[in-house]
Amino acid sequence: MKNFLNLISDSLTDVKEIMPWDLEERMQDNPGLLIVDVREPYEYDAMHIEGSLAVPRGILESACEWDYEETVPELVNARQREIIVVCRSGYRSVLAAYSMHVLGYENVVSLKTGLRGWNDYEQPLVDKLGKAVEIEQADDYFTPKLREEQLRPK
Repeated sequence: MKNFLNLISDSLTDVKEIMPWDLEERMQDNPGLLIVDVREPYEYDAMHIEGSLAVPRGILESACEWDYEETVPELVNARQREIIVVCRSGYRSVLAAYSMHVLGYENVVSLKTGLRGWNDYEQPLVDKLGKAVEIEQADDYFTPKLREEQLRPK
């Protein structure tokens, strides 16, 4: 039986990752770049990269196709565009990029270290109102807060 990290590792055979400084460069070099944020809506509302497209991981595959309630036309039409998939830590984005690769997206990569790393690199994030999020606020938000019942039994 595989665990979550094994699944991520297996997907990396088909998925390329970039670092936050690479994303910063790609954003400058390619104004048509599409950043797809696959976190949950409440996470996206709290903070995200300005201009990114919110497509939660749970509906990604149907959002990539016509004729579904979840269809996102900009995403369906982006199979030839450069796409960077982001999440909080860089794990969900690997799985999402893998799915998109299988669905025929030609130039899709995952942001290694996720938005946590983007914030560590001191790059801007905004909230749902477009207001800048302070780095310290994002640091606190991205710090894991596990409950006792979420920890591996001893």
